[in-house]
Amino acid sequence: MKLFKKVKKIHFVGIGGAGMIGIARVLLKKGYKISGSDVVDSSDLQKLRKDGAKVFIGHKKENIKDSNLLVVSSAIDKNNPELVHAKRQLITTIPRAEMLGSIMIGYESIAIAGSHGKTTTTSMIAKIISKAGLSPTYVVGGKVLSTDENSDLGEGKYIVVEADESDGTFTHLQPDVAVLTNIDDDHLVHYNNIFDNLLDSFVMFAENVPFYGYLAINGDDVNIKKISKKISRAQVKFGESKGCHYQITKISSNKGKQSFEIFDAKNNKNHKFKINLPGKHNVFNAAAAIAVSMEEGISLGAIKSGIQEFSGVGRRYEKHDLIINQKEVTLIDDYGHHPLEIESNINAYKEEYPNKKVCMIFQPHRFSRTAQLFDDFVRVLSKTDLLILLDIYSASEKPIRGIHSRIISETIKQKGHKNVTYLKSHDDVNDLIMDKIEDFDILVTQGAGSVSKVCESIKNKWTKLKK
Repeated sequence: MKLFKKVKKIHFVGIGGAGMIGIARVLLKKGYKISGSDVVDSSDLQKLRKDGAKVFIGHKKENIKDSNLLVVSSAIDKNNPELVHAKRQLITTIPRAEMLGSIMIGYESIAIAGSHGKTTTTSMIAKIISKAGLSPTYVVGGKVLSTDENSDLGEGKYIVVEADESDGTFTHLQPDVAVLTNIDDDHLVHYNNIFDNLLDSFVMFAENVPFYGYLAINGDDVNIKKISKKISRAQVKFGESKGCHYQITKISSNKGKQSFEIFDAKNNKNHKFKINLPGKHNVFNAAAAIAVSMEEGISLGAIKSGIQEFSGVGRRYEKHDLIINQKEVTLIDDYGHHPLEIESNINAYKEEYPNKKVCMIFQPHRFSRTAQLFDDFVRVLSKTDLLILLDIYSASEKPIRGIHSRIISETIKQKGHKNVTYLKSHDDVNDLIMDKIEDFDILVTQGAGSVSKVCESIKNKWTKLKK
């Protein structure tokens, strides 16, 4: 921690994000004074206060008093009064990823990047390493359900972190091991809407791995295949394709649980695994975690136990059993906001609940993403049984003319879907659920914005089913 020698107090601008909270908590445990600010309070921020952080609601220059360093979320505007004041006071300001990169120094570091599956894969690897008794430090972009935390300061040599490509800052990281789960056309605004720029950024991230490190990559992903030839570092492949070092075979599903085999090409052996998560995408997440763990020499027993005991991540297919108007309903809350993520979840619902009707409450995230992927959203959302569309969550973006949830709703209806409702006010969700309660058995809150609060209001409104 020599780099932090002169730093006594660190202030987080936009501390409410899961990644920011996770880093703040680790630094608190390392003994630093932590403060932060955000526009909305939350239960996570209240927990952070109990841990010793000083958290302000609202951004004011006075908030950064006595701070030696500012860590800034990518969601923060450059004209933020705290940033402006820090510049005048010559206080160093760094992006979240740079701080994460500094924390990683001195550890054997594993960073998981990709368009989808980062949080789950990061959490799985941390679980396996913990199961092996190696007490890892980890920072993820969601809550690990078994701990109800998104970070922890371990005592061992490993640190496992989620590497976020959304603002390009993941290139600040220099992990010993990098994982590429997949690459899709998301977050392109930062990359000037040029997909090749996004691909180049992943190459840069991969090339940051030192010569003695390696990459674990999805051998089935078309876009990863495109860039793999540009990467000079050693590569270990996982996937269903022949030629993968860790080949997925014999996937079978039953009531939300899955079993599969991994053929270890290096040792010419087959290994059987089980996970308590639905969806083929989770088999791939597990395969990535298995590949890294086996490369790190972790025992097969610890890997199998860690994978099977992994209970998931908050807002990643998170289940709640409720009684709504005397009817038993399963509420599933999920963070996925890209068409591919939504489609993967729809497939998982149909696999786990083949004979049940699903009502999805979806909030699109960002005008730019909705505009760019409009046709894909229409195609995927048309697969729902019942659909409730909420207004687009702007994430500080300005509206784009012609891009609106009402238009998505109308377009889906034109394609023949008979049960689509556009709902402007979140306050009306519970009333609408009551009106439609006989038409569905599974209720899904889907998206990355304020739809999570809709999920909370549903949980608070209706009785939790005791089992």
